[in-house]
Amino acid sequence: MPDSTSGLPALAISATGLTKTYAASKKMPAKQALKGVDLAVPRGSVFGLLGPNGAGKSTFINILAGLVNKTSGAVSVWGIDADRNPREARAALGVVPQEINMDPFFTPRETLELMAGFYGVPSSERRTDEILDALGLGDKKHAYVRQLSGGMKRRLMVAKAMVHSPPILILDEPTAGVDVELRRSLWEYVRKLNAQGVTIVLTTHYLEEAQEMCDEIAIINHGQVIACEPTHKLLRRLNHKTLVVRPEQGLDAVPAALADLAPTIRKDGQLAITYRIGEQSIEGLLSRLREARVGISDLATEEPDLEDVFVSLTSA
Repeated sequence: MPDSTSGLPALAISATGLTKTYAASKKMPAKQALKGVDLAVPRGSVFGLLGPNGAGKSTFINILAGLVNKTSGAVSVWGIDADRNPREARAALGVVPQEINMDPFFTPRETLELMAGFYGVPSSERRTDEILDALGLGDKKHAYVRQLSGGMKRRLMVAKAMVHSPPILILDEPTAGVDVELRRSLWEYVRKLNAQGVTIVLTTHYLEEAQEMCDEIAIINHGQVIACEPTHKLLRRLNHKTLVVRPEQGLDAVPAALADLAPTIRKDGQLAITYRIGEQSIEGLLSRLREARVGISDLATEEPDLEDVFVSLTSA
């Protein structure tokens, strides 16, 4: 439903009961890639879509983009029913796929102009140079695509997806193979787009990126959504913390008196004890350390991160 105050939809993307079964072939049996997926992506959010390889993420994105036909269920994009108005729904999306697919003998500027023409963007409304400059490609706009580095080609893929100013940008593993500097500049641009109201849907294997960037995260496994929550709530799913102690004197081995706590000695010499909240307390652990004659020069606690949650939910 539209937001009554702005006239814009409350949800950028909505999927209900979405299924996809790939038919059997001579080489492959039938496969159900999506099994009744329900997802709601709030307008204006940075939404993470995570899952192991083969979990169904790409199938979901390809259905949104109109590249794969769903088996059943309903999908709306920017409040537009994708079955009734498929072209209008697809026009609300800018999709940056994993694969780099561009003509190597076009220049970045020619590439964007061609893509803008495909979307029917009038010449007077095109933002080709503005987009190239924003992504740090302004000085390369007349070079051949084949002359660009891998990171520059990734950024050009983002530029291609933005030529028609879509309200939703889907980034499918956008920083794969990109160095740290280029990754940082890409995320700066993505944050700028989001601040301007663009909804971002992100898939990534860099879980620290998702934890830092995403307001909400859905985890898909075996074609089903197994979690979909605001990031801070998802991180609270694991009821454990880790006490990290720097001993006054180096430890060659874990003290026998602490063996039942299953501590580990890290490469930097710190002693790490992971404990369940409610079953152990910091004071109790410190008492055990004193009893084991472990002097403490410094200590800290660590909360679970998204990788811990991801492994916990998808390892079953």
